[in-house]
Amino acid sequence: MKYTVYNKNIAIIRPNFTIGTSKQAQPLIESIGSAIEEKSPKFIIINLQHLTFIDSNFLGALVKSLKVALKKNAELVVTNLQPPVKSMFELTKLYNIFKVYSSEEDAISTLS
Repeated sequence: MKYTVYNKNIAIIRPNFTIGTSKQAQPLIESIGSAIEEKSPKFIIINLQHLTFIDSNFLGALVKSLKVALKKNAELVVTNLQPPVKSMFELTKLYNIFKVYSSEEDAISTLS
């Protein structure tokens, strides 16, 4: 999984799979870690538009990545939650932990 640098302050990660499980969790953590170490962005946007299912392992990877980002003075936000993924965020109350934007464009305009 690769990341895109929007500008020097924003890195964007767009997972290209539809199911987020333990198999996809480690590549996500590695991509976020690489973006932080290589580019030192202030913001990391994770665009989850393709995901239609996430399990607790993938949610754990997001939380772990958030902790890594915060230690490096970066903010991790998520965008484009599809209804099943949005339900998981609501059920687990991750809305209280993550900033969630309806679209990548909204996040970019707010964070720029």
